[in-house]
Amino acid sequence: MTKILCAGAGHMGRSHALAYHNIPEFEIVGICTRSAGSREKLNEELGGGYALFDDYYKALEETKPDAVSISTYPDTHAPYAIAAIEAGCDVFIEKPLAETVEEAQSIVDAAKKHGRKLVIGYILRHHPSWQKFIEMSHDLGKPLVMRMNLNQQSFGDNWETHKNLMSSISPIVDCGVHYVDVMCQMTRSKPIRVAGLGARLSDELPEGKINYGHLQVTFEDGSVGWYEAGWGPMMSETAFFVKDVVGPKGCVTIEAKEAAGEGASADVDAHTKTNTLRRHFSELDENNQFVKKDEWTETGDEPDHDELCHREQAFFLDAIQNDVDLTDHMDDAINSMKIVAAADKSFRTGEIVQL
Repeated sequence: MTKILCAGAGHMGRSHALAYHNIPEFEIVGICTRSAGSREKLNEELGGGYALFDDYYKALEETKPDAVSISTYPDTHAPYAIAAIEAGCDVFIEKPLAETVEEAQSIVDAAKKHGRKLVIGYILRHHPSWQKFIEMSHDLGKPLVMRMNLNQQSFGDNWETHKNLMSSISPIVDCGVHYVDVMCQMTRSKPIRVAGLGARLSDELPEGKINYGHLQVTFEDGSVGWYEAGWGPMMSETAFFVKDVVGPKGCVTIEAKEAAGEGASADVDAHTKTNTLRRHFSELDENNQFVKKDEWTETGDEPDHDELCHREQAFFLDAIQNDVDLTDHMDDAINSMKIVAAADKSFRTGEIVQL
């Protein structure tokens, strides 16, 4: 039995806690949040009876967990994770790993030094359709052109959540790590330079913070990719969901009818839904006509958000129980952090950043 302390009870924290509650090999020993309302609401949803805390370090000391799940705002990730690792705990931590590359590296260094497991919440790595998307990209030749975005027309509680997030981190950093991670898996090549831009579209944000960002990354093998992310009530729902990879032999596109529908940009449950993968073949005959028709692939396994979090935590449990080597997993998280951080630096300096 792995005793786990849950820090954070927002959208992701709730889903992870639900997974721990439903996996027999985990035992939740505490729920810690800044807000009394959020931890009490989660405790009630889970059937009640869990120890509740408002101070993370007190919770860590009193519950003496085997593992800690961190789904708090990124500004607390580094101190919370390092404290847990030094207390002898394995750690699951939501993306982005930290606010800065330096903090992210310090977490990874601590995990390696103390021999603890560190799993970062790259949820798309556990989605069958996204796994297939990456696999199909390897049949397109090189170089690749990768085009991705996820803009959210947020309002109500979602806008309040986004404003809180943007007080410490931009959308291109928060969401970008997911899709940059996908690009790195597609190219299997080293990123060498990054350009970025950004825009501040609301006076409700803290000074110097932005709610729209765009990055362009070039890889050593000649592959290129772009990603954009914007949050707020002003964002357009036209072409807000693009997931496309092109190579010499054709392209693969996620045709997400549900995720790309009207009003879906703010629906977190819709963000991971792929529906259909469309494979286009570039080969032409002597008359310059396509030799093959496009093909559509459906994996048939379309987990919802809670099920994806359940699979993430099953992966975390397996890493703990079977001493899985997570070196590549941790190093990949550092690489994706370097790319999104370089995009933010490029926007602020007006210069292309060499990695």
